Amino acid sequence: MSVLRIAARPVQDHEAYFPALPLGFACGVQSYMVLTQRGQERILIVTSDIDGRQAQIAELFVQAFTASDGAEEGAMVGGLVRALLDEMAQGDVMVFVAEDEGRIVGAAIFSRLRYGTDPRHVMILSPMAVASDRQGQGIGQRLLTEALATLRAAGVDVAMTYGDPAFYGKVGFEPMAQDVVPAPLPLSQPEGWIGQSLTGDEIMPLHGPCTCVSALSDPSIW
Repeated sequence: MSVLRIAARPVQDHEAYFPALPLGFACGVQSYMVLTQRGQERILIVTSDIDGRQAQIAELFVQAFTASDGAEEGAMVGGLVRALLDEMAQGDVMVFVAEDEGRIVGAAIFSRLRYGTDPRHVMILSPMAVASDRQGQGIGQRLLTEALATLRAAGVDVAMTYGDPAFYGKVGFEPMAQDVVPAPLPLSQPEGWIGQSLTGDEIMPLHGPCTCVSALSDPSIW
């Protein structure tokens, strides 16, 4: 089973700059009230401030995927996440995290898709994880809602992912034809290729060959 297909397992202002976009953007710290499985109210913080917490983010993915798919899968996804975090300096990767009292309980990683000379900005979500003991509390949806709003404000035109349509449909993702938004590599499960416009306009076909960041360029995860 591919990493991308299983990506949906299910306070102080801070500015985070995404330099590869024309104007960059500021992602403020957002607070939400969530309920735990025991009915306790908790404050959930969503932010893109991950400075110095890369190891904690990678460990979240290892834990979540190990719990759901075994140690081998957890180690593989952890390696993928570390590679993506290493590419942040190039301006093609953006990470959003959900925190509960300083503990990272959810994370979503977006990276750039390029389409030849097409000027539109396209980002793909992969992977995403919520701590196994915090699933089923709406954390993933809160995290993605804030992340997509931030990308929209930054001027991103299209958000894509390759995962469970039922889960991602809750935050606006819909099936996407590859003649409209080509994938960077052959898809083993084309029904998982889903996306949404962040401009409010219909997505017109993207032109040119599609390329992804190097961390996602392994055909086996597609």
